[in-house]
Amino acid sequence: MPKNMTATLDRAMRLIRDNAATVSAHRPPEGGSAPSLPDPTGILARMGISSGSGLPRSESGTGTLPTGPPLDVTELLSSLPAGLNLNLSGQLPGGLSSLPGGLGSLPGSGANPAAAAAASAAGGEIRHLTYTGPAGARNYDLYIPTGYTGQSVPLVVMLHGGTQNATDFAAGTGMNHQAEEHTFLVAYPEQSRAANHSGYWNWFRPEDQQAGSGEPAIIAGLTEQIIAEHGVDRGRVYVAGLSAGGAMASVMAATYPTLFAAAGIHSGLGYRAATDIPGAFGAMQSGGSPVSSGPVPVIVFHGAGDGTVAPVNAEKIIGARLAAPGTGRVRSVSTRVADGGGRPHTRTVHTDADGIVVAESWIVDGGGHAWFGGHSAGSYTDPQGPSASAAMTRFFLAHSAVGTTG
Repeated sequence: MPKNMTATLDRAMRLIRDNAATVSAHRPPEGGSAPSLPDPTGILARMGISSGSGLPRSESGTGTLPTGPPLDVTELLSSLPAGLNLNLSGQLPGGLSSLPGGLGSLPGSGANPAAAAAASAAGGEIRHLTYTGPAGARNYDLYIPTGYTGQSVPLVVMLHGGTQNATDFAAGTGMNHQAEEHTFLVAYPEQSRAANHSGYWNWFRPEDQQAGSGEPAIIAGLTEQIIAEHGVDRGRVYVAGLSAGGAMASVMAATYPTLFAAAGIHSGLGYRAATDIPGAFGAMQSGGSPVSSGPVPVIVFHGAGDGTVAPVNAEKIIGARLAAPGTGRVRSVSTRVADGGGRPHTRTVHTDADGIVVAESWIVDGGGHAWFGGHSAGSYTDPQGPSASAAMTRFFLAHSAVGTTG
């Protein structure tokens, strides 16, 4: 087998082995249905792996808490030639089928579509729209709160994680309820399965890490379309995301710093932490070497027990932001919250010499790879909190393109 193919397979097998212990602690619910895993080249079938597997749930039994990688292992394996004869001898005792639930550790939606739709309906209007531009097209949902009557309001662009869709992400995060309370628009772009068969934003590809091309250009164009059509306040446009969506939020903040006034990165990775699929697997565990993310203020949420995207990524994201040119000396203050407000957590606020908040991080004790304070109708959620959506909304509304308001 050529060296590059061997390296690809070795990375996949190491990741699966590393996650085996975690998978065993998250059995699928009794009688639960199994989502289908994508197998575009037939590699899984040739390995004797069923395309259906149980989906693990959180220990509390509420909300889906997948423990697998945000970059589908099947995607990595599928990059190998379709005719490749995979010999797994010595790679994993018993092969992949020896893992609890087979490939049950891989992330899947797990969200009930009807329940997700009901949970995402916060009282306002949800429009299902399409943006088409020079770099490509994407569908998106736009939430319009009941308090919007055409006045200039903020806009939050929400980027879902792998295998999710707009409805699922809206339900899980509860951001539409924040929009109702504070009167702002929320856009939920959907990744095309033609661009990534499992629905991940391609944050790790060089062509999708620069302004004016690829997915950043599509997301920016979609955002500009909403601004133009709805009279959005250009100084109060924000971007946030979970996992692969969080990594893409990092990309958007770095590549379009004059479009977005602040960014929220939940369980994600820093800008250019990786530039290919193998590097992405490594960055998920090591944090990679993200480059300076530029002047856009960031708020980061991460579970201290996240076995999918290691919490070191939160440190790397904050470090890259504080290293941005022009930031200067920074004062950092940490507050420990042990009781109330969900799981125990540590909140650290970083301010510059003028007292302006440039970065904020929330590290949640015992938290996994899930949106904190989310609704169990959506996938990848930890309803216990603290509420990431409430904290991000507060952070966003305190920042504008010309500074902060408090």
